[in-house]
Amino acid sequence: MVAVMATASLVACGSGTKSSFHTGPTGNQWTWVSGADVANQPGVYGTVGAASAANVPGARAQCVSAIDSSGDFWLFGGSEAPTEQSDEFLNDLWKYSAGQWTWMNGSSSPNQAGIYGTLGVAAPGNVPGARNGGAAWIDKSGNLWLFGGIGLDASGRSEYLNDLWKYSDGQWTWMSGSNFGSQSGVYGTQGQAAPANVPGARQPAASWVDPAGNFWVFGGSGVDSNGMTDYLNDLWEYSGGQWTWISGSDVVDQPGSYGSQGLAAPANVPGSRLEAISWTDASGTLWLFGGSPGPDGQFGLFNDLWKFSGGEWTWVGGSNTVDQRGSYGTMGTADASNVPGGRVSSASWADPAGDLWLFGGDGSDSIGRVGQLNDLWKYSGGQWTWMGGANVVSQMGTYGTIGTAASSNAPGARNWAASWTDASGNLWLFGGDGYASNGTLGDLNDLWEYQP
Repeated sequence: MVAVMATASLVACGSGTKSSFHTGPTGNQWTWVSGADVANQPGVYGTVGAASAANVPGARAQCVSAIDSSGDFWLFGGSEAPTEQSDEFLNDLWKYSAGQWTWMNGSSSPNQAGIYGTLGVAAPGNVPGARNGGAAWIDKSGNLWLFGGIGLDASGRSEYLNDLWKYSDGQWTWMSGSNFGSQSGVYGTQGQAAPANVPGARQPAASWVDPAGNFWVFGGSGVDSNGMTDYLNDLWEYSGGQWTWISGSDVVDQPGSYGSQGLAAPANVPGSRLEAISWTDASGTLWLFGGSPGPDGQFGLFNDLWKFSGGEWTWVGGSNTVDQRGSYGTMGTADASNVPGGRVSSASWADPAGDLWLFGGDGSDSIGRVGQLNDLWKYSGGQWTWMGGANVVSQMGTYGTIGTAASSNAPGARNWAASWTDASGNLWLFGGDGYASNGTLGDLNDLWEYQP
């Protein structure tokens, strides 16, 4: 799951301790706000529509998240792993406001099929099927949108999805795409919107929302124009109720075209990948970092940094080859040689100053080992700064006292967490798959706040 800032934010989940009021963090410190410090905790749902201090979403990974203009956080779906052999998909919708969680919609039971109703028509019974790896955003009117992922379609089959949903006034509306899975993309003419255009089914793509409230999606693992399923590098925009294919290829497994570092060019484009990290900065520039696989279609971990502005991609930093280890430098000190190692499925934020923040994921540490990370990075003024966490993989969480900031606090290493930036510029992190306070690896439901 991905995250951006402001009123149209996107968004990229254990003791059973619930939410608590707190005084807020001090600068550059983490505060454990809600949820448990051990893994694999069930949800406490309460009553639909009723906030309670006892309520808390269950442990999960690859849920989607957004923040509205009131500063409330929204969370949908994801997956929980009740056994080592299987995942269970969720379609519960939650809101976090004034220090409490509210179960708003969807089921408290996993693996629910989608109920689509009629295209374009809201209805109380409509609900997206359970899924993970989708994308979400909130538009200028305060409506919550959901696109794709992998999960249950109208038939109850687990498939890649390309359905687009809107949640408004307490009801879901199926807006675009298919109610059945594994659909091919309909690309049309590059740069031209059309009612028939639609991205192919996919998960987990990178996604953004720009200052105008338009939604953007890039790549992921999914279905191309020929019905082939693998890794994509297509860039799409959703605006005015129509999709436009903007950039990249309409077929899978494309290598990157890097050009010269720092120079935009029409031919530049990131290679096919999934689980890349994305941000939108204050000027509306779309940023992309990392992901997998490698340029030849084989598994690898990127640490390349890209931006998309003025209709062109620019390779900004990092390597054009895979599996680079992290170069951390000195904590708190920016340096041109600093760069996070190759990774996927990190949490990300953009702060009001326009700086980009990156936390954890599954990737390469300072000595080249690959695993889950809890390193915190800031990208500002063209340089990376290692801000916190460890420079080696597999770190357990240090929770401290719920509601109390401390310099020793740190979320455990994890990937597939949800993230938000609030109106005050504080960074929020929820759940994911990672290490709890006792070193156990599993799904998490802890909520953290960090004030830059």
